[in-house]
Amino acid sequence: MIPENLDELRGKAREFALREFTEEKIRKYEEEEKYPEEIRRKAFEAGFLDMSNPWGMLVAMEEFCRVDPGLGISALSAAFGSEVIMLFGSDYLKKKYLEPVLKGEKISGFAVTEPSAGSDVAGIRSRLERRGKGYVLNGEKIFITNGTVANHFYVLARSSPPPSPEKRHHGMTMVVVESSWPGFEAEQMKGKLGMRATSTAHLKFRDVEVPEENVIGEEGKGFYYVMTFFDISRIHVATQALGIAQGALDMFTEYIINNGLNNRETYQFALADMATRVHAARLLTYDAADRLFKFAPDPVKTSMAKYFAGETAVYVTDLALKYTGMQGVTSKLEKFYRDAKIEEIWEGTNEVEKLVISRMLLKKR
Repeated sequence: MIPENLDELRGKAREFALREFTEEKIRKYEEEEKYPEEIRRKAFEAGFLDMSNPWGMLVAMEEFCRVDPGLGISALSAAFGSEVIMLFGSDYLKKKYLEPVLKGEKISGFAVTEPSAGSDVAGIRSRLERRGKGYVLNGEKIFITNGTVANHFYVLARSSPPPSPEKRHHGMTMVVVESSWPGFEAEQMKGKLGMRATSTAHLKFRDVEVPEENVIGEEGKGFYYVMTFFDISRIHVATQALGIAQGALDMFTEYIINNGLNNRETYQFALADMATRVHAARLLTYDAADRLFKFAPDPVKTSMAKYFAGETAVYVTDLALKYTGMQGVTSKLEKFYRDAKIEEIWEGTNEVEKLVISRMLLKKR
């Protein structure tokens, strides 16, 4: 059930974003492709990074991305991946790695994607091998959020060969790896299409020694932990996309009013189309979020929300640019157009989401 104080939470988040995400800061972090640490700290101090208040975090992400997607995601993704520790980690791991993140003292990252394995998680090549009382990790990860700023990462690697081609997802283990350990290297990925204020990196692990106590949950169950995490993270991605779409809708509405196009039928139709899609995306996202926050996630609803919201963000920004022409491509709308595209890709492409939806619906039959 959506909480009664949601509008109050939304108002606070929007007020913060409008105050802190100034045009000067947006331009600075976009051009320098620099992580906005000062904004992250302010967002934490203001109480927006509070995992005990999931609805508050959801509307904060929506309203932050409505003002600027890059700064919004950076400000609220400092605990990225920490849900795997909350759900499957030992008390030792929670105390050592989760608590500092929840206190705003540390930043975490989630390292699964590899150069040869994106949507196909079971195709990863990173290796976690037993050595003495611990493990040695070798491999690479790419497009990792918080890659150059995280203090530690939740890393998925293969710890044993799959028993058969049909069970490639078996034999994978998740471990916590600190960025200060010997053998770890992070290289900032620059020149991205959008979201340039977020830290995205190529990670390399060369004979990184991992103590046994840093294994998350059970050895060999890592794939299942990642899939559980996706049921959570895809809600957040849908919310990011929803914020982008709403922000583009805001800008298009202002364009119509400022240029006296209120009575032009083509613009009215475009506005109605955009607004309807944004509203539908919000309903899908909130429905999936409500199920998740009641500890009863529905992967079908989650995938519907993620793919449709991402598609809506791209559709709305694209249509807005077509109708605003030169004025649009030289305005903030141009940045939203670039930022929107990744919402159809990360945490599972639209095609992957559609496969999840269709397979699970057929399975139920």
